[in-house]
Amino acid sequence: MPATSAMSAIEQGMEKTIAHLQKEFRMTRTGRATPALVESVRVNAYGAEMPLKQCATISVPEARQLMLKPYDLGLLKEIEKALLASELGVTPQNDGKIIRLTFPALTEERRKKLAQGVKSQGEDAKVTIRSSRRDGLKALEELEKKKEISQDDLKKLKDDVQNMVKKFEKLVDEEVDKKTKEIMEI
Repeated sequence: MPATSAMSAIEQGMEKTIAHLQKEFRMTRTGRATPALVESVRVNAYGAEMPLKQCATISVPEARQLMLKPYDLGLLKEIEKALLASELGVTPQNDGKIIRLTFPALTEERRKKLAQGVKSQGEDAKVTIRSSRRDGLKALEELEKKKEISQDDLKKLKDDVQNMVKKFEKLVDEEVDKKTKEIMEI
């Protein structure tokens, strides 16, 4: 049924938006250190660019500290270089076997800026969801023009799409609220 596949495509687009937002939020710094902050840092290893998580184990020994233990000690300098080049804003401490990253406590001003950034990312996600709605409605209207669905079916499907948009916008709001609360927590 063509309408079912169009509805499924709309929903998949919205689900991808939520998944992308959650991925972005995992990389947003809060008061606590998490491996997601560094695992996507690219390291020049063995003549190729590799994500840090493929070059070292990443652990959290303390709330504001990450510990990186390279699988190959020969990569220690390259990992350190990659961390310095990244936009983390922390200086790696290399003891010859492991690298420690100690994150300073966030100031109130910095927390507010991060929370604003999270809100902005949430608004961008909502725009993407509405874009999926627009594209989906065009596809449904094309089906109606081709007489593959009736006008009544089109109206019902449009209502279903609008309900889907509301559901996903609510999910975005929940994710933004959760991340904002995490950022503002001391």
